[in-house]
Amino acid sequence: RNAGDYIFYTDWMWTSYVIFTLSQSLMLAVGAAYYLTFTGVPGTATYYALIMTVYTWIAKGAWFSLGYPYSFVVVPMWIPSAILMDLAYWATKRNKHSLILIGGVLCGMSMSLFNMINLITIDDPLETAFKYPRTTLPPYMTPIEPQVGKFYDSPVALGAGASAVLTVTMTALGCKLTTWTYRWMAAL
Repeated sequence: RNAGDYIFYTDWMWTSYVIFTLSQSLMLAVGAAYYLTFTGVPGTATYYALIMTVYTWIAKGAWFSLGYPYSFVVVPMWIPSAILMDLAYWATKRNKHSLILIGGVLCGMSMSLFNMINLITIDDPLETAFKYPRTTLPPYMTPIEPQVGKFYDSPVALGAGASAVLTVTMTALGCKLTTWTYRWMAAL
């Protein structure tokens, strides 16, 4: 029974990681591509990622001030992936289609890698959430060997593959939002 509970727990943890990777990748791809193509200035994507990171650190500080553990909130690694989008846009001499294809794939694949490195360096946030606010887990939730297999069935490849495909579409959407914005401004 305990082993089955732990297997369910790890499956849920990795599923949430893949969802986390997809959501963060898509949010970065849409926002960065929008601002990048709107301004036409390489470096804007990194600036956008920096702003998002600062907001996340503020949210982390708010949770910490409420008494939650420091590792309760994970700050996603947006900046390195945004730098790759900026480089793709700059290296192709501000070619929007290259940004969509190359920048989107680089963003989607790198986000999984950087976030996995980030997750390895801190306590497991889901494990922390299960323990909080109680100091011990109930018997049916207590893993037999907590650290064994923690990163064995790693979802990095799944997250990176799915993100690499979907961020191309989302980067294209970000570029399309720029077109809509220009048309909206022209209509005024």
